[in-house]
Order: sequence, then structure tokens, then C-alpha cells
Amino acid sequence: MRSPVFVASILAIVASALLAACGDGDKKPPQAGGPGPAGGMPPPEVDVVTATAGSATLTQDLPGRLLAVRKAEVRARVEGVLEKRLFAEGSDVASGTPLFRIDSRTFQAAADSAEADVAAAKATVDRYKPLLDIKAVSQQEFEGALAKMKQAEAQLAKAKLDLENAVPRAPISGRAGRALVTEGALVGKGDATHLVTIEQLDPIRVEFTQSYSDLLRLQQAVKAGKQKKSDSVSVQLVLEDGSLYAEKGRLQFTDLAVDPASGAVVLRAEFPNPKRELLPGTFVRVRFPQAEMDNAIRIPQRAVLGGPQGQSVLVVDAEGKVAPRPVKTGAMSGADFVISDGLKGGEQVIVNGLQKARPGSVVKAVPWNSAAPIMGGASPAVPAAGAAAPAVTVPAAPAVPAGKAAEAKK
Repeated sequence: MRSPVFVASILAIVASALLAACGDGDKKPPQAGGPGPAGGMPPPEVDVVTATAGSATLTQDLPGRLLAVRKAEVRARVEGVLEKRLFAEGSDVASGTPLFRIDSRTFQAAADSAEADVAAAKATVDRYKPLLDIKAVSQQEFEGALAKMKQAEAQLAKAKLDLENAVPRAPISGRAGRALVTEGALVGKGDATHLVTIEQLDPIRVEFTQSYSDLLRLQQAVKAGKQKKSDSVSVQLVLEDGSLYAEKGRLQFTDLAVDPASGAVVLRAEFPNPKRELLPGTFVRVRFPQAEMDNAIRIPQRAVLGGPQGQSVLVVDAEGKVAPRPVKTGAMSGADFVISDGLKGGEQVIVNGLQKARPGSVVKAVPWNSAAPIMGGASPAVPAAGAAAPAVTVPAAPAVPAGKAAEAKK
């Protein structure tokens, strides 16, 4: 027979099991259709533009270089020791401003001597005049004295010019660069020593080139009536970082000859530069208006995708689904592509958020704000040569209990 203690223990265990079963029955089962990890999420938003036909100005970005509109090299015109620099390097100077001072004692002495020679020669001429009237001196003697006076006056003029050139001055107004000689240096001996360069930076000039073949194609398109020649002389400047310079420039000059070495035509434009933001020698691109085109469809350049099959765009249809659309691009209109084939107008073309737009997926189209940052392109950017590859995060494997691992080994 079992002991009473054993029987009491069995009854306690059975009672606990019955109470647990009753408590589990009060819990409600999970409702089907509840929010899952991905269920019920709204479709991703993408920025779109509506393709619309209209007039467009066809432009071309042409390479060029900034140049000072005026440039002057200040050189030593006399020989001597440079005593002092009279300007601050990199500062703006006005025309006629003294820039250096060369030791002028020799030139001052030469000027004083020449003045004395002129005075003596003039006195001789003044004394000979009345004597010539009474035939006390000959005509030849008087003319000789007159010639000596003119020679002395010429020497005095040269001495005064050398004395003036001992203080080189700015020939134009502009920004003075760094001094190319130091105080105490001997200048002007044998050649005109280059002292400093002054450049006028406002306005600033840009010289750029256009391929003659492109110019010829444009002329043929205008003759065929496909395009109209642009009468605008306003041009824009594209800086090295891709941004547009705030001030617009004006076309000033177009060469009438083709460079035989490059097959290009040289053009020149001028831009305001009040803040001295543009510096000579900088490589830039000039956005040059070429022609006007009617019924042109243009979309932002970032919306056009490239691939092995050619160019394409992603459009959002009436049901909100993403669909690829092959296109062909023609000329540029500012920062936009002119679509020559593939779009008829009215399509909603995705510009921003291309990584979230998979063909066949449902998205929410919102109007594109050109000032908004780019959400991401269709393909990851290729790192530059020598750049470190992006780090790849590998998710850690879930921990396996020791007992399970032992069973797996068996």
C-alpha cells in the first residue's frame, strides 16, 4: 500500500495541472490578419515629374578657362637697387598707384646736371641773339648754340623720365599679385625685370571652344526647320563642382576661323565678378544657348537610367505601379535631357527614390521638389580608383543551445 504522504503529493500535482488548464482557457487566441512585420505598410513615396511638351532652349556645355579681362606686367624700366615695396600683395590698387621705389640718387644727380646744361645753353643762345643782329657772331655759331640747347633739353627730359621710372606705378586698376623681387635686389640690368602682375578681375573673361562639326549640325538643323537659331547672347557658367554661377554673362566674341589643330571655334564671354569669386586660370564649362525647339519633352537628367539595353526611365501608371519605359535622349536644355523618343507627354516619370521603385511594385507618386536632396539612384555609385570599398555588414548567426548542438553532432 501507498503511504498517505505519497497519495497527498499525487493529488496536489493533479490539482495544479487542472488550475493551469483553466487559466489557459481564459486567454484569447491571436486574431488572424493582425499587423505583421511587413503587412499593412503603406507604399513607398517617390518623387515624379509629369512629362510635358513645350518650347525649350537647347544648350551645350563647352569647356573653357577663366582669364583676366585686363592684365599688366609691371617691369623695371631703369637699372638700380630696389629699396622698398609700396603695396600690399594681393590687394586692389588703382591706376597710377606707386608700387616700388628704386634707388634714385643717380637719376636725381643726372637730372640736376642736365638742368644746369640747359640753363648754360639757354644763356648762350640769349647772348648770341643780339650779337647776330649786329653781325658780331655768325649764323653758324648761333645755330650751333641753339643745337646745344636743344640737346641739353633732350638730356634733361630723359633724366626726368628716369627719375620718374625709379618709382614704378600701376598702369591699370586691378588686383596686384605677389612681388616677384625682394628689397635689395638689383633690377633692370640688361633687361626689364618683371616686378609684379596686375589683373583686372571685374568683369572676368572666359574663352571657350565649340566643335565646328557641332556648329555645322546646328546650322543644318536650322535650315531643315527642325530648330530655330537662338538669338540670346546670355550664357551661364558651370563651376568645377557642377553648380551654376549666380551671375549670367554675355557673349562678346566669336572667331571667324577654325583652329586647324583642334577643329574648334574660339568664343569669348564676360561675367560680372563683384565678389572676386572667380579667379583666372580656373577651368569651367560655359552653358551656351544654341537653338530653340518647339514641342520638346524634357525631364531632369537624374531620371534617365543607363543600361546594356540603352537608356530608360521609370514611370508610374494609373494604378500606381512602376513600369520601365525605354527612351532616347537628344540635346540638353540646361540640366534637363530633351527626350526624342519614348515619351508622348503626360507620363509620371520618377526622379527621386529610384531605389524604392521596383518594376511592378506599387508606389505613391508625389510632385518632385527640385530643391530636395536626392534619395538615391537606381544603382550604387562606383567608388573612385584607390578608394576603399564600402563595408558589408554580415548578420550574425543565431545562437544554438549547447544541448541542440550536441544532438546535431550525433
